[in-house]
Amino acid sequence: MTGSPTAQQTLGSRLERALRDALDGEVAFDDYTRHLFSRDASMYSITPLGVAFPHHADDVAAAVEIAAGLGVPIVPRGAGTSLVGQTVGPGLVLDMSRHMNRILHVDPVARTALVEVGVVQDQLNRAAAEHGLMFGPDTSTSNRATIGGMVGNNSAGSGSLTYGMTIDHVRALDVVLSDGSRARFEPVDEAERRRRASADTLEGRIYQGLPALVDANAEVIRAKMPAFWRRACGYRLDRVVGFGAEKPFDLAKFVVGAEGTLVIATRALVDLVPKPARTVYAVGHFTDAASAIAATTDALACDPHQVELMDRTILELSRQKIEFADLGTVLVGDPGALLFVSFAGDDEQQLIGKLDQLDRQWQRSGHGYHTLRAVTPAEQAALLKVRKSSLGLLMAAGEGTRRPLAFVEDTAVDPVHLAEYTTRFKEILDEHGMEAGFYGHCSVGCLHIRPFVDLTDPDEVAKMRTVAEAVKDLVAEYGGVNSSEHGDGLARSEFNREIFGDALYEAMREVKRLFDPGGVLNPGKIVDAPSMTENLRDRDALPPAPPLRTALEFEVVGGMRGAADRCMNIGACRKSTAGVMCPSYIATKNEEHSTRGRANALVKALSEPDPHAALGDERLHEILDLCLMCKACKSECPMSVDMASLKAEALAHHHDVHGTPLRSRVFSSIRALNRIGSAAAPLSNLPGRIGFLRRILDRALGITAQRPLPAFQRDNLLRWFHRRSRPSDGTPVTWLADSFTTYTEPRIGRAGIELLEQAGWQVNLAGGGCCGRSSMSKGLLDDAKEKAAALVSSLAQDDSPIVGCEPSCVLMLREEHTALLPESTSVRAVADRVKQVEELLVEAIDAGRLALRADSWLAGRRIVFHGHCHQKAEVGTAATVALLRRIPGAEVVEIDAGCCGMAGSFGFESEHYATSMTVGGDRLFPALAGESDDVVVAATGVSCRQQIFHGAGRTAWHPVELVREAVEGRANAG
Repeated sequence: MTGSPTAQQTLGSRLERALRDALDGEVAFDDYTRHLFSRDASMYSITPLGVAFPHHADDVAAAVEIAAGLGVPIVPRGAGTSLVGQTVGPGLVLDMSRHMNRILHVDPVARTALVEVGVVQDQLNRAAAEHGLMFGPDTSTSNRATIGGMVGNNSAGSGSLTYGMTIDHVRALDVVLSDGSRARFEPVDEAERRRRASADTLEGRIYQGLPALVDANAEVIRAKMPAFWRRACGYRLDRVVGFGAEKPFDLAKFVVGAEGTLVIATRALVDLVPKPARTVYAVGHFTDAASAIAATTDALACDPHQVELMDRTILELSRQKIEFADLGTVLVGDPGALLFVSFAGDDEQQLIGKLDQLDRQWQRSGHGYHTLRAVTPAEQAALLKVRKSSLGLLMAAGEGTRRPLAFVEDTAVDPVHLAEYTTRFKEILDEHGMEAGFYGHCSVGCLHIRPFVDLTDPDEVAKMRTVAEAVKDLVAEYGGVNSSEHGDGLARSEFNREIFGDALYEAMREVKRLFDPGGVLNPGKIVDAPSMTENLRDRDALPPAPPLRTALEFEVVGGMRGAADRCMNIGACRKSTAGVMCPSYIATKNEEHSTRGRANALVKALSEPDPHAALGDERLHEILDLCLMCKACKSECPMSVDMASLKAEALAHHHDVHGTPLRSRVFSSIRALNRIGSAAAPLSNLPGRIGFLRRILDRALGITAQRPLPAFQRDNLLRWFHRRSRPSDGTPVTWLADSFTTYTEPRIGRAGIELLEQAGWQVNLAGGGCCGRSSMSKGLLDDAKEKAAALVSSLAQDDSPIVGCEPSCVLMLREEHTALLPESTSVRAVADRVKQVEELLVEAIDAGRLALRADSWLAGRRIVFHGHCHQKAEVGTAATVALLRRIPGAEVVEIDAGCCGMAGSFGFESEHYATSMTVGGDRLFPALAGESDDVVVAATGVSCRQQIFHGAGRTAWHPVELVREAVEGRANAG
């Protein structure tokens, strides 16, 4: 699509007006939305004219008809995680994931599911699991990959040795054709094909023209189509050649892998397979990747479900992430590579016999130095979590614009040749001085090898192309395929003429013209593609970052923009079934409310000529607004994009441009307000209980009247501490009196301090100032700096450990203070002293300095624990769970319920209340609703306890309170 900027703007305006009139779904043509959808998980970037979010198939048909009528290309998009540029392009992007995500029917007898194309693979698998079934292709991105995206790409996964590819599981597709008409593609016999071919429609012309094309090219199709079965390249003419009485004509399978260039699918009827009752793993430990690959043949002889490789690069990267800390407890020695071999079925003893067989085979052949068995889900959890995160971990190894890129990452050869092929592949990389990480599917000869490239360096771009051409030739030499599951996209399509030969390539071009005479469906993919070195994200789409002074220190190449631009769009923030990230996306399913969306929006603002002014843009502020600053992205995003810090900095610039709102100033002064409220209690609690005063507060400050306010306690922690007699000896420890529990829940601090004293600690109370958390969350960074400096100065007077009961405040000393005060000589020393109080208490219990009674009221009770988001992100919850499990007779369960949705002041703000409750209602409230009344609920965060009480009607204890109860041995809950 070409034309002057003025002509493009005029065309965009016409398209936008027409779409708004015709569609039930939303339409967005603003610059920020266009930028967000200019990228996927590839190295490419193309800015579209606009984006539409269809609600249903009628919307899709209308959008295609309107866009095609204006000559505007259409790019269908699911999760936007394509690795080689399939889901970026000019024209109109259709986000099929936001609304078209319903599972319409699961038929356990026929073993099929009818789904809209925006359904996520894990979503389908949860529904199918109720009937003992699953969707066979098991991608590593199953927590965000949509069925439509898998159909467009012909995705596979680690289990493809058993289950094949998506094309093997598609029965029928409801599609929109390139003129906006609709059709149902399914296997048809010759009589039905002829009937459909008789219609004077685009569908009729397809049913008439494609068989003729196939017949005319049958010989070249059989001769030139790559023989290797696991392929996701070109059009699947091999699937329709030879149709007739014995082989139905099946357009549904034909368009799988077409990358949205022939039709746009709206619904899919897919096959389901029985879900194995058990899966067991042998994890071979090898000194290097070559040794692991060499062991693949023996593994395949044992009839495995899958064989997966992970090299040292991935393992070392995993050790740097708290999310994968458990891995270090199960590995033996320092492996240079791991080979995961799984066996699946219903008979556990048979499966264990397979493990025995493999172990003997490897020992006879001298493969590896250790084989770890992982039979139970608990034994497998840490291993599989890392394996499924290999892509993200490798991406995180990039620095600045030097990134591990997908351009030769999806080749496949017969596993018999894999060891030799990989050696020669590495020789190509070595010849050109390229580093890469190796992981992937040894069982099917596919390794995902991503060389590090800096696309801003012309020499590096030229070298990338040279390597791509050399690898393409190497693949052909071994009879393999250039793409085995990731597709052609912009990275590989230009090589298709050479790969398939002129005759077969011209047949594919004819297919494109038959299905899409106007060339509007995702042009430039598979056939008639641009050079792989056009439209490069880092070279072509981003100008140099203008200078910007920031209050926070961003310790990455490129400062604040570099911190945002670390996002490589792999979409882990779009998951919704585990972990915390990203709560606002879970609530809205809107791309701009994901970590990825916000990071890309910030990249756009920070690339403007005046980034300070751009950070004050109201549209940008709207995109950032629903970020709860939970910090989950810092640990769960493979790239560790710290959106909480980025938002805080952006808010500071927004305040500079527009002024600071009164409510932000009020919340930043929370310690002073809580101190005054405590001094005036109980009278200060009355306004919070009077309806008309709450409504005034709502109108004046935007503090919702729908949520109860915390109750001030007159006998706060400071008063209690200073009036009591304290031990005169013991090991010193400093208790941080946070701005919240000190004045509203002082019983928690009392419990913690008393426990420490019983364990032999001499507690000093640091109660003189605020850590600055509230100020930082509101973007008042100068105020946060002042508070941080004052608190650090007071804490630097000794060297005792620093603990507390509110994770967000205690961990502020470890993390944000170092970013606020990078030049301070004391801040790092103070940060190094911060510990979790749970760590000290576990140590004391295990050493016998703190005794818990076996006859407390908690014995025999079930305790469900919900961790604070900042705790999960910064240090993990292991210490808290360990402490609770020290309570004699208690059953402790940590619930994976995401973010509670409260996020400090966020849940008190009128415009955010509904989102707050939606987030809590996603997993946390239902999880607690499923527990009986006698179950004890524990939560470390003050906000979490408030939200649990308000949204679930349960009173949550702080873990130190429960331990205090067990020490005292009360017969009933106190």
